[in-house]
Amino acid sequence: MTDWNSETNLKDQLSFNGNQKIWAIGGGKGGVGKSLVTANLSICLSLMGYKVVAIDLDLGGANLHTCLGVPIPEKTLSDYLTKKVRTLEELLTPTPIQNLSIISGAQDDVGIANLKHMQKAKILSKIRNLDADFVLMDLGAGTTFNTLDFFISADQGILTALPEPTSIENTYRFIKSVYHRKLKMAEDLLEVGPLIDQAMNARLNNNATPSELIEKVIEINPQMGHKLKAEIQSFIPKLVINQVRTQADIDIGFSMKIICKKYFGINLDYIGYLEYDATVWQSVKKRRPLLMEFPNSALVSNFDRIVHRLLKI
Repeated sequence: MTDWNSETNLKDQLSFNGNQKIWAIGGGKGGVGKSLVTANLSICLSLMGYKVVAIDLDLGGANLHTCLGVPIPEKTLSDYLTKKVRTLEELLTPTPIQNLSIISGAQDDVGIANLKHMQKAKILSKIRNLDADFVLMDLGAGTTFNTLDFFISADQGILTALPEPTSIENTYRFIKSVYHRKLKMAEDLLEVGPLIDQAMNARLNNNATPSELIEKVIEINPQMGHKLKAEIQSFIPKLVINQVRTQADIDIGFSMKIICKKYFGINLDYIGYLEYDATVWQSVKKRRPLLMEFPNSALVSNFDRIVHRLLKI
């Protein structure tokens, strides 16, 4: 496990190219631990010496600040969207952790969750201009275009799921929605749009899976089919299983990886799991970050392993 208090700065040991990286943390339903994962990955990175900004994009239901031990910030994304502030930098709120700032999501207007395309594009472009090594986006639940587009725009998309049927089902639905949205947004694949729609409407137990349909497109139009296949192979979402209690819970991630490959033809990267730990709720109640309040929790080792997997070290 990494010694977070060590004077050795892991950032200096990495072949980090200096370019900002954006990670999006999403999931099929609420309550699966997206904010917990976002907060603690952000803390891990900041303790490694990276400059990190965590952004709460769960518009209308923002709670990332609680996981980071910060009161509700005075200025939120609402102020930017309503032009009360001109830049995202004005929304940056320091946290108790060095190198880590937060931009809080909208607190006061449910309607703000329905961003217009131009607003979304503007936020994404401004995020890229933030002075940070890493920007972590905590996304809302569900499969709205806002959530899907933020997930697709990230350099790495991380899915959080619980080891229970409804969460697993919703995770598959989220993957399917992102997959469909990503293909429909690819301009050079417009010709096969109807075939993509046909594939996405196929049921899990149907004969024509999206993966099989790609092979059919290759038969009909090899050039277009291989473009389609390349687009799909470039989509490699990461998966974290939260609140595991047994080996069977841990193994769910491997099963999901196999099913995603067989059904969608995509490589789901199962990057780790988080053990069930009651201290999570104690840290939330105390409004103290988990990694800081309970440094000896098994979850610290879990997050350490996951962040190293994400950084490929």
